[in-house]
Amino acid sequence: MTRAFTGRHMWAVMIGFFGVVIAVNFIMARFAIGTFSGTVVENSYVASQEYNRWLAEARAQAALGWRVAVSVDAARHVHIRADDAAGALPTADVRAIAGHPLGRIPDRALVFTDGGNGDHVSTTTLPAGRFLIHVVIRSGGHEAHFNDNIPA
Repeated sequence: MTRAFTGRHMWAVMIGFFGVVIAVNFIMARFAIGTFSGTVVENSYVASQEYNRWLAEARAQAALGWRVAVSVDAARHVHIRADDAAGALPTADVRAIAGHPLGRIPDRALVFTDGGNGDHVSTTTLPAGRFLIHVVIRSGGHEAHFNDNIPA
């Protein structure tokens, strides 16, 4: 003999189903808040007013034809190679900031020495882990900004 499916059974199924959905939503929201602050720009209105200027700067930078290659050696020194259409940028002033992609550790400024022929080597090392490198290069009165990832 089988028992009948009653209103109490349906009530238990509904409470269980929605309980699981709500619990999963709370857990996912907690992970989302804990890993990313949600801040992309401090003031979206000001950023929208600067957008056309940023586009013009990006077009001017692209017209320079500069390329940057970022790598890390076994000792965790950052190497930056800066080239233009004619070759290396040996007189370039290179600066960089290394930041954790999720902001878990503070950003750190990197200082570079000229390694010759467009190569620049950081004087300090990075700890193990993944980093986002923001590179600023100045040469011949021009400035260019690049972003690159350094894998773990």
